[in-house]
Amino acid sequence: MREGAKPSFDYMGDGVARILVIDDEPVVTQTVRRYLERHGFEVAVASNGDEGIEVQKSDPADLIVTDILMPGKEGFETIRVLREITPGVPIVAISGGGRNEPHTYLKFAQRFGANRAFSKPLDMTVLVSSIRELLGEQQPDPV
Repeated sequence: MREGAKPSFDYMGDGVARILVIDDEPVVTQTVRRYLERHGFEVAVASNGDEGIEVQKSDPADLIVTDILMPGKEGFETIRVLREITPGVPIVAISGGGRNEPHTYLKFAQRFGANRAFSKPLDMTVLVSSIRELLGEQQPDPV
């Protein structure tokens, strides 16, 4: 994100909000990607926290959706680093819970800086609505 810029629907100036989805489960990244693309977003995906951080550094997204439980750099550390490199970009945390209930991880994710937190399986309608709200988007859904 540009220095000093605040997140908005079209910060890149191309008319399309870019979303970065970080999750180690390919079925999740591909499902979320297809759904968000059908709703007018440009979507990039990463399979772990380190990869997601590199994608955000090289081609910043307007909003990030990240899983919490991933191998390597888990979601809490990923959120912390993303907050450092792109502090104004909204982050949505997602979790299936692993050994614990998802709400336990999601509460911590919000403490680490996530703007919203949702448990898996995702309600895609709620996810899109939250993304639009976080981006300040007022345009009608194209689908």
